[in-house]
Formats: sequence, C-alpha cells, structure tokens
Amino acid sequence: MPKVSKQSAPQVQEFGPVTDRRAEMDGYTVEFVSFGADADLDGPLQSLPGGMCRCPHWGYVVAGRMRYVFEDHEEVYEAGDAFYQPPGHRPYVDAGTELLQFSPTDDLAVTERAIMEFMSRQEGGTP
Repeated sequence: MPKVSKQSAPQVQEFGPVTDRRAEMDGYTVEFVSFGADADLDGPLQSLPGGMCRCPHWGYVVAGRMRYVFEDHEEVYEAGDAFYQPPGHRPYVDAGTELLQFSPTDDLAVTERAIMEFMSRQEGGTP
C-alpha cells in the first residue's frame, strides 16, 4: 500500500511563503502545505469559471485557520478540523496554517495551471 509523510514527500515546491510537499497516489495528490503568510487566490482563480477553484479537496487542518468562500456562504476550519470542499470555492488561509489535503490529480492540475499562468503574468509585468 502506498504511503507518504511530510518528510518523505518526493516533490517539494516553494511559492514565496507557501511550502507544498506532495506525492501522487492512484489518481490523487496528497499535499502537506505550510503557509508562512496570509494567502488568498482571488487573483489567480479569476481565469477559472466564476473565479473559483473547481477542484474538490478533502483534508485536515494541522495548525492555524482557513476560510472557504462559496457563492452563497462561507466555512471556517481551524486546527483539528477535517474538511471536504466541493468545487466552487475561494480559499483564504491565515499565516501559520498547516494542512494535509487530498485532491484528484487531474482536477488539481487545472487549478494549478491557472495559478501558474497568473504568477507568470505578474512576474512579467502583465496585468
């Protein structure tokens, strides 16, 4: 049976103050994510339908606090909470938050492409 830990995750990516350690398992991406600063994806998600993440996520908040905004409500998760987020959300994460998250790899790739394209435009000076 495959397994991964924060220490054994084969892929480690730094996005400014955010560290993402991950592994892919049978169509799902398992992520250990740490936020060194407050984070939101309002800008990067604008290229997706409704300006919201279209990928479902399951996870557990190890430390800190995060808030998910939907069209008609919002949900707050804090350390010790397990969560499920269906498609159609915008995340806001407090500095110091750490989470374990499971997402379908193909759906996550669509969201991550939008984020990377946004970041490339920002670095290149294109609004």
